[in-house]
Amino acid sequence: MAATVTHDTLTTDSDQVFDKKTWMGGVEPMKVSYGKLMMWFFLISDTFTFSALLVTYGLIRYSYPAWDPAVFGEVFKFSNLYWPSPEHVYNSVPFLHGVNLPLIFVGIMTFILIFSSVTMVLAVEAGHRMDQADVEKYMLWTILGGIAFLGSQAWEWSHFIHGTETGTTINELVNGQTIQRTIFGANLVENQYGPPAFADLFFFITGFHGTHVFSGVVLNVLIFYRAATGLYARRGHYEMVEKVGLYWHFVDLVWVFVFTFFYLV
Repeated sequence: MAATVTHDTLTTDSDQVFDKKTWMGGVEPMKVSYGKLMMWFFLISDTFTFSALLVTYGLIRYSYPAWDPAVFGEVFKFSNLYWPSPEHVYNSVPFLHGVNLPLIFVGIMTFILIFSSVTMVLAVEAGHRMDQADVEKYMLWTILGGIAFLGSQAWEWSHFIHGTETGTTINELVNGQTIQRTIFGANLVENQYGPPAFADLFFFITGFHGTHVFSGVVLNVLIFYRAATGLYARRGHYEMVEKVGLYWHFVDLVWVFVFTFFYLV
């Protein structure tokens, strides 16, 4: 009788077929495209940067005492002995000279930026519907919101640098003699509002955020142009709108924390 020999088929990892959208070297791990995943990596790294800046602000801020009427007098005055109160620094509004409106203008700036985030959401939603006209419309509104915010921040910077009409008088010891000098506005060396670190942190952190907003506006203009020329319609998707939308929402979220630290605390 002839013997029958059977051979079991051995399978190795190389013989297995994997879904292209898995982590096994595929193009869309966790069902997220490469470009969107890289945007998330960038936003996470940028989160660490802004977190470090805001933690630094908090540490320096609380190394100085706050204004105490029992110690420094009933009437608030700017001084480098204590940290200034935000409602006394940011109390001006364009075209309303001399009117005391604490935090009103920065509140308007915040509303503008949040509104632009809403229009970005609508642009992304329109992209999912493949509605080119709505993508263009809402992207344009987002761009206008970003430009309005940057213009408002430029005015706030100019007012902060220019200072009040009366300035702040300080005493300085020069060659063994005490002299009085009036400081107007702020720069990176001194400011009329409080300790030098106050203006340094204001310029650096709000300027760093403003640079992100400017970059976002440039990206939005580019995406708007490509959408208007029909590039994404021909591709069959508007994923680039979603990618730049992630960046824009991040910029808006960061401003909420900057607003809280600088203007409310």
